[in-house]
Amino acid sequence: MRLVVDANILVSELIRVRGRKLIARPELELYMAEEAWDETIYELNNRIDKIVSRGVLSQELGQSLLDDGVALAEVRVAILPQEIYAPFETIARKRIPRDPNDWFTVASALAIEAAIWTSDRDFFGCGIATWTTDTLLIHWQTDYT
Repeated sequence: MRLVVDANILVSELIRVRGRKLIARPELELYMAEEAWDETIYELNNRIDKIVSRGVLSQELGQSLLDDGVALAEVRVAILPQEIYAPFETIARKRIPRDPNDWFTVASALAIEAAIWTSDRDFFGCGIATWTTDTLLIHWQTDYT
């Protein structure tokens, strides 16, 4: 299954055990726009810092979670260079009017003919199939909890 991953869902799932197991599934071909990758790394750092500052994880465990998450994403998520999806910018912006800053995810999906893995409702109804983590787990009848 070919999916373009929204930054927010990737960050959320890299923090969770079930998400890392799902991301590692060989049936998934995962892609992400360059801009989304930069956002992913920034947000993953922020979220793990917040978890550490709340005392949920030690600094060492937080760093390990960050390192493991980035390593998994680097192996499993292909980063699409802007020249692949840039030609689809105009149509992508029209398809996601509530959040045009996410145009590159829609454009990437159009460019490589893929669905989008997201929990962001702004993508729903953009004319591209969307999958949530729950629907992916149901699709494979997998419980990673």
